[in-house]
Amino acid sequence: MRFLARSLTGLFLVAATLGLLAFAGSLIVGAVADRMGAGGPGAPARERVFSANVLTVVPERIVPEMVAFGEIRSSRTLELRSARAGRIIEIAPGFQDGAAVTAGQLLLRLDPADAISARDLALAGVAEAEADGRDAARALDLARDDLAAAVAQADLRRQALTRQEDLASRGVGSAAAVETAALALSSADQAVVSRRSALATVEARVDQAASSLNRARIALAEAERALADTEIRASFDGRLSGVSVVSGRLVSANESLGQIIDPAALEVAFRLSTAQFSRLVDAGGDLVVAPVRVALDVMGAEIVATGVVERVGASVEAGASGRVVYAALTGARGFRPGDFVTVTIAEPALDGVARLPATAVDGDGEVLVLAEGERLEETPAPVLRRQGDDVLVEVGALAGREVVAERSPLLGAGIKIKPIRAQGAGQTEAAAPEDVELTPERRAQLIAFVEANTRMPDDAKARMLEQLAQERVPAQVIERLEQRMGG
Repeated sequence: MRFLARSLTGLFLVAATLGLLAFAGSLIVGAVADRMGAGGPGAPARERVFSANVLTVVPERIVPEMVAFGEIRSSRTLELRSARAGRIIEIAPGFQDGAAVTAGQLLLRLDPADAISARDLALAGVAEAEADGRDAARALDLARDDLAAAVAQADLRRQALTRQEDLASRGVGSAAAVETAALALSSADQAVVSRRSALATVEARVDQAASSLNRARIALAEAERALADTEIRASFDGRLSGVSVVSGRLVSANESLGQIIDPAALEVAFRLSTAQFSRLVDAGGDLVVAPVRVALDVMGAEIVATGVVERVGASVEAGASGRVVYAALTGARGFRPGDFVTVTIAEPALDGVARLPATAVDGDGEVLVLAEGERLEETPAPVLRRQGDDVLVEVGALAGREVVAERSPLLGAGIKIKPIRAQGAGQTEAAAPEDVELTPERRAQLIAFVEANTRMPDDAKARMLEQLAQERVPAQVIERLEQRMGG
């Protein structure tokens, strides 16, 4: 037994010794091979090829858009002011902020007692002036008749003088008779002059009576206007704003009582930089009629209106820059003066341009173009406009060529790439918003939140409820609602 154990131990030691010798031999052979290979010719290096998305440049006609932020304003506003001092004795029902009024509706009434008294006194003055006018007219008729009688008497005296002179020339009459007739004619002529003077006095009285009547009528018109000023009425259909009156309050002349705003006559005012404004001016220096789109974000839904650029501010405020532009709106339902909105202005169309991702153009306005052998070369591409994440470039010699959509530090002129071509190359497509199918409980919770919201305009609320009633609802709408719910 002891012999067998010793034999097995010896065999194990021999086997271990042979294995170690074999392992040492392989290490030596490998080291010698590496040493000999280090000084010999190396294997040829392989060129590294990168993959890159490319798209084809297609020239087209594009309408650039500028985005600005503006404020909704009312182009038709009436300030309610008291034309005279007085006490408020009547206020129309619903005379409060936000209430709707119609043209001609009575809004306020001041105490008219003093105005009525002044009107009655003016009426009495008119009646008195009219009576004076009638009396002067009668006196004028009498004066005219008196003058006519004096003229007739003078004519008779003149005939008598002529007859006495004729008799005296024939030796029949006497000189005393002629002298008496001449004295009588002189007295008659003096009476005519006196009657003419009286007629002129009466005519002046008639003119004074007419002038007094005109003054009395003017005073009556002023009294009636003062009486009408005790009633404040709406000049057009609109809504009240800034109301601050109570019944029985004493108001002073020209005191502001509120405003009427026409919600259908709205405009938007927005500020553009000088460079942006220059794109809205034609060759003659006149402002082009550019269409605009106004959007207001309300609880995840958008209220949208359209309009056209109408005018530009006449001056630049101190410390400000750029230009303030005004655009008239049409169909601006749901907007209110003071809303902060996003304004998108359509510029004049550009021909021979292409829309590329902003990542395709470097800071020097150059793009990487795919050339022969799928190698890249840099080519100038003047940037005309920046539209969000895209740019509009002048096509020129790039028409029909492929450019790298996303530049990186690894790509440059002379680099060989493996082009990746997507469908619709040359265009950037925005991903469609994801639609989500709601559970009944979640849908009911969102609908209840929208219906309970009192700050949301009726139009936006109806639009959002219509979206929530669909089988699939945009995820963006759901996310915004749940953020406001705190969920």
